[in-house]
Amino acid sequence: MTEKKEVKSAPKAAKKATTKKAPAKKAVAAVAINAENVGFKAGDVYNALAAEAKALTVAEIAKAAKISSEEVYLGIGWLFKEGKIKDEEGKVTLA
Repeated sequence: MTEKKEVKSAPKAAKKATTKKAPAKKAVAAVAINAENVGFKAGDVYNALAAEAKALTVAEIAKAAKISSEEVYLGIGWLFKEGKIKDEEGKVTLA
């Protein structure tokens, strides 16, 4: 008859440590803030609003104009200053 040998398991500290990966951060493109660039972004926002002919959220404008939300905010600021757009129930529309 064969005897069973007692097998000791390795200490917990000696086991291979598992590492968790940090969630990937979304890369944010730098936005050049100068009069020319902000003016172009204002044009993008204005054209998106004119094409849709209705009030849009910032996310909707960004998608329609194919620009980032930061660039939308730059354009909105420019257009608000000129009185070209207005707020309509939390959305932006042409004035």
